[in-house]
Amino acid sequence: MNNRSKVCSSALEAIGNTPLIRLARLDADLPGQIYAKAEFLSPGGSMKDRIARQMIEDAERAGKLKPGDTVVEVTSGNTGIGLAIVCAIKGYRFIAVMSEGNSPERRMILQALGAKVELVPQGPGGKPGQVTGQDLKLVEERGRQIAQELQAFFVDQFHNPSNVAAHAATTGQEIWDQLEGKIDIFLDVVGTAGTFVGVASTLKAKNPAIRCLAVEPASAPVLAGKPVTSPQHKLQGSSYAMIPGLWRQDLCDGYLTVTDEEAVATARRLAAEEGLLVGYTAGGNVAAALKLAKECAPGTTIVTILCDSGMKYLSSDLFVKS
Repeated sequence: MNNRSKVCSSALEAIGNTPLIRLARLDADLPGQIYAKAEFLSPGGSMKDRIARQMIEDAERAGKLKPGDTVVEVTSGNTGIGLAIVCAIKGYRFIAVMSEGNSPERRMILQALGAKVELVPQGPGGKPGQVTGQDLKLVEERGRQIAQELQAFFVDQFHNPSNVAAHAATTGQEIWDQLEGKIDIFLDVVGTAGTFVGVASTLKAKNPAIRCLAVEPASAPVLAGKPVTSPQHKLQGSSYAMIPGLWRQDLCDGYLTVTDEEAVATARRLAAEEGLLVGYTAGGNVAAALKLAKECAPGTTIVTILCDSGMKYLSSDLFVKS
C-alpha cells in the first residue's frame, strides 16, 4: 500500500510514491512515448523532499543530529522547503541560506514553514532568477560560516551521499516498478546530480541497456565538455556551470541541451495541454524528451522528472506572456 492509499502519521510518510504520468497530448503522433514523474505532488512541492528526509534521518542514525540541534543548508529553495518540513516535524531549528536571485515564492514558503531565511546578494552582474555557480559559491561560504558559528549541522546536499541514496532507493525503484521495467531512456537536468545519479544507478543495475542522458542549458553544457557561453539561465536549482561533486560520468550515456525559450514554452504547454503546472526545469526536461521522441524508434519509452510546482514561479515570467 503506497502513501496515497493510507493514513499517514505525518507529512514525512507522504513523501515519494508520486505518480508517473503519460504525456499523451504532448507526444501525440510522435514515435516516442514520454512518461513524467510528478514530483510536484510531494508535500513540499518538489523532488527534494526525498533527499531532505533521507539526509536528516541518516544524520540522526549516524549521531550527527540530536534533539534541539540547529540545521543549516544552502538551497535554491526546494531542498530548503523539504528540510523545513522535516525539521518542523522533528523539532529542529532550520536556517536556509539562499541567493537573492532565487524566486521570492520559495523564500516565502520557507518562512511560512518556520525556517529562518538568510539571503546572500548575487555576485557582480547577477540577474534575478538566474543564479550562477559564482552566486552559489557565495551562498555556500555564508552557509558554512553560519553553521560553524552556531555549531550547527550543515547538510551539504552537493556532497552528501544520502542525496544519491534517496533517489536510488525510492525514485529509481518507483520508476522501474511503475513501468514494470519497460524503460528505454531516462533523462534529467543535473543540479546536485543526486536525482540523475541515484535514478540512473538503480535503472542500470536492473538493465544496463537503459540509456541515461543528462540535460543541460544550451549556454552551459559543462558536463558535455563544451564551452560555457553564459552561466546565467532560467533552470533554477540546476546546472551551475560546474561539475557537481556527486556526478558520475560512468552512468551518463549522452547529453542534451535546451534553451530558456524551449523550457518556458514547454512548461506553458504542460500547463495548457496536460493540466500540469510545473517549473522551468521540468519544462526543460520535457522539452528535451520531446526532441528525443521526434527522432527515436517507434514505441521508445522515455522517462523524465517534473521537478517542482509552477506555484513557486508565479512572480516570474514563466506563465506571464509578454
